[in-house]
Amino acid sequence: MELTVSLETVCRLIIRARELEAQVPAIENDDEDEPTDSDDPLAVLEDESNEAIEQEVEALIDDLAEDELYEVLALALVGRGTFDPSEWDEALEAAGEDGPAQAVVQLTDMAMLAAYLDAGLTAFDLSCEGLGQID
Repeated sequence: MELTVSLETVCRLIIRARELEAQVPAIENDDEDEPTDSDDPLAVLEDESNEAIEQEVEALIDDLAEDELYEVLALALVGRGTFDPSEWDEALEAAGEDGPAQAVVQLTDMAMLAAYLDAGLTAFDLSCEGLGQID
């Protein structure tokens, strides 16, 4: 299996998806009139909607060519266990079955996208290791 989409692009998507998935909803503290971020060391993770990261993930997905989009979705499907690595052609076919718009929706709505992509790469003995800031 040889990917059309660059490994760097997949790895960048993994990193941004991890950042997006790491966010947790802000906790409202009714006991204080004006809570500060310094009160909670985990406050940095509290962000109901970090639009910049979400927009970057969406832009990375939107910028993919159609064949690259299907490959990324197929990698996620293999990583999720829907398909075995030996069923790559079937995974690609399933990824493109409903067209590019639906593939984008599937990727942007996929919980644990980063983990699935990482597992998909691993299934094909690929990794983001050694790609500069992507490690």
